[in-house]
Amino acid sequence: MDTNWPSFLATAALLLAAVSILYRRQKKNSSSKPSSESNSSLSDFDSSTRPLPAGNYEVFLSFRGPDVRTTFADSLYHFLDHSKIRTFFDDEGLRKGEKIAPSLVQAIQESKIYIPILSQGYASSKWCLEELSLMVKSLNQNQGHILLPIFYFVEPRDARRQEGSYSRAFRQHSRKHDAETVKEWKEALQVVSHMKGWHVTESDGQGAVIDKIFSHVWSHLMGNYRIVTDELIGVESHVKEVRDLLDLDSKGVKIVGIYGMGGIGKTTISKAVYNDVSSRFERSCFLEDIRETLLKNDGAVTLQNKIISSIMRHDSHVKDTSEGIHIIRDKVCKYKVLIVLDNVDRRFEFDNIFGNLRDFSIESRFIMTTRDIRVLDFFEECRLFEAKVMTRIDSFQLFRKHAFGVGDHQEEKEILCEEFVKAAAGLPLALKVIGSLLFRKEKRVWQEKLEELKERPSDTRVHEILKISYNDLTPAEKDIFLDIACFFVGKTKELPFYMWNDCKFYPESSVSSLILRSLLRIDERNQFWMHDHIRDLGRAIVREENIKQSWKRSRIWSEEEALDMLENGKGNDKVEVLRVNLGDRDVLKLTDEEFRNLSGVRFLEVRGGRMTGDFSKILPNIRWLQLCLCRSIPTDVNLKKVIILNLEGSYVRDDWKGWKRVKEGKKLKVVNLRQCEDLVKAPDLSSCGRLEVINLELCTKMGGELHIGNFKNLKLLRLSSSKITELKGDIQMLQDLEEIDASNLTEMPAGIVFPICWSSRTWKIYAFSIVTERLKFLEIYGCT
Repeated sequence: MDTNWPSFLATAALLLAAVSILYRRQKKNSSSKPSSESNSSLSDFDSSTRPLPAGNYEVFLSFRGPDVRTTFADSLYHFLDHSKIRTFFDDEGLRKGEKIAPSLVQAIQESKIYIPILSQGYASSKWCLEELSLMVKSLNQNQGHILLPIFYFVEPRDARRQEGSYSRAFRQHSRKHDAETVKEWKEALQVVSHMKGWHVTESDGQGAVIDKIFSHVWSHLMGNYRIVTDELIGVESHVKEVRDLLDLDSKGVKIVGIYGMGGIGKTTISKAVYNDVSSRFERSCFLEDIRETLLKNDGAVTLQNKIISSIMRHDSHVKDTSEGIHIIRDKVCKYKVLIVLDNVDRRFEFDNIFGNLRDFSIESRFIMTTRDIRVLDFFEECRLFEAKVMTRIDSFQLFRKHAFGVGDHQEEKEILCEEFVKAAAGLPLALKVIGSLLFRKEKRVWQEKLEELKERPSDTRVHEILKISYNDLTPAEKDIFLDIACFFVGKTKELPFYMWNDCKFYPESSVSSLILRSLLRIDERNQFWMHDHIRDLGRAIVREENIKQSWKRSRIWSEEEALDMLENGKGNDKVEVLRVNLGDRDVLKLTDEEFRNLSGVRFLEVRGGRMTGDFSKILPNIRWLQLCLCRSIPTDVNLKKVIILNLEGSYVRDDWKGWKRVKEGKKLKVVNLRQCEDLVKAPDLSSCGRLEVINLELCTKMGGELHIGNFKNLKLLRLSSSKITELKGDIQMLQDLEEIDASNLTEMPAGIVFPICWSSRTWKIYAFSIVTERLKFLEIYGCT
């Protein structure tokens, strides 16, 4: 037998759920019975959270297919999946062979929460018992796993005493399997049947049971998903004070405002409090950097979508604030929520974004952080916490941590440490940045930096400390730092790396240097993160390039400044990175004349409006061209140096004359035509041999076949929600493929690692000889 066959079958088990019956709630307000006579229920579980294991799945569902596949198990799976909880949907009915597949063993070991659905026929399946045994073994290893048994139309005592259908099942197993194996299964069942879980009977409303199971699963997961914080020395005492102000055991919506100067640690404190208390709420949400979000055109709607998505656990696409307030009032407010509003300024108006505060549950809590205490005056019930500078002892500890590393100490620099700590004035951000700058530097460098710092005015000391660290960067590091500060905070790093590599900015080493200097962080979502003080420094440096004439700066991100430059013919070769947002102004048109003198631009983003004219001899240094949601785009564009071409959501058709220019894009590595809904067939990109990313998802009219055999460097291919049914070409060389997402394929050429090609009508299974070792993600659904 093919050694990959068990792995394939285990994968197919997960995929079966995608075509099962959709979840429908039944008797929403029904109650369910506890699982055992000892008065147990989900609410009896220990509500304290503990670290859960890391893995590809959060929940592992184990069940016997004929009993519950299309009923209870399917409903529970869809409930979890809809809320973005990664769930392994196991079905023993699809597995063959004598041994449990290694991939299934791994899924069990890496899952955080186990949910075996103990039905009448559960024990008749050796696979189910084998899985149960593995779950119990994992529990005994004390790695933080949680097991929640569901007794479905089965008396818990029957499972515990192995009576009824369980007795009959084990008599059958005793005839087919050795005594030691059967004993192991019985012992595992004994352990699980004594655990607290849920007993579901025919009279119970299964929708209500699933809702309660889901809430319990979510509380455990949320306790495990702690927001990443900077490790602020002495933060524990601050957390206790804020927690006391929240008064979690009382009724009535309360707001705690954390105020203080920039860089003092307000966000870090709020994150630490969030991690500490969020498990006590039904839903929670942390909204970062509201001040920056509200600077954007659709900032208020963006905040509404974030809070609705986080609380309701599904994507939100609110179009205007009135709609958002209505949804928040009718849905979000019904939950006991914890919401953190980080970095609020005077532009923030609670009622105009979230509606009336009194509509929220009386047990809900809000935490706000701000530099301006006057913002908190608008809230009658707001309790205040002042974030103060660090004590001298804590300041020394934090500075030494970043200047010397853990456990290191250099007495010859002790006096200099005193001076730097004094200069940082107890501000955590300043201590971290200046400490990181001096890490592993000679004493002479310490002395030079101290003299430089003393020459700066004391009233702008934090800014000057950050500026000293910036001045110490290489030219390439400075370029990347300014790009991120002005454009890419909150963006994933992959696409900017393409541009920076081509510009010889050496992003791997440059970004690493910025991280080591505490000027940048890559968060858990692989996105760039900067402290707002550091981001503001970067933007201030760009503004200082020309205080009065914004069009003579290297980077222009302000909508007003960008339009002023273009409409008044002020373009020049100093501009390197430019963002133009025309929004919904369909009548606003930009021509090649407005861009004619922008010879230094390497990144251009235009959103909305129309673009026309001959662009063949302008923008000669463009590397990243992003024309999104445009009603028209130019047909003659210079793509000779372009690495990334993004036309997402723009009006482009099969007869667009610009395809000729795209074929000439020999350096193209990324082509994004997502949601180009007027395209009927896939464009011919065969001459673009360096392509690594092709995104054609949501091209809803696009059908037929796609030729990909020439793309030997292809890493990512997205075709979901298109009508492309076939991939053509010799793809034996696709050794770099990491991700493919497609839903309508009926045939795929031989040579690709995964053995499944599918559509809503057919399955085709191939035995392929090569292995793509770098394949990381494969999404398959619609399987039967």
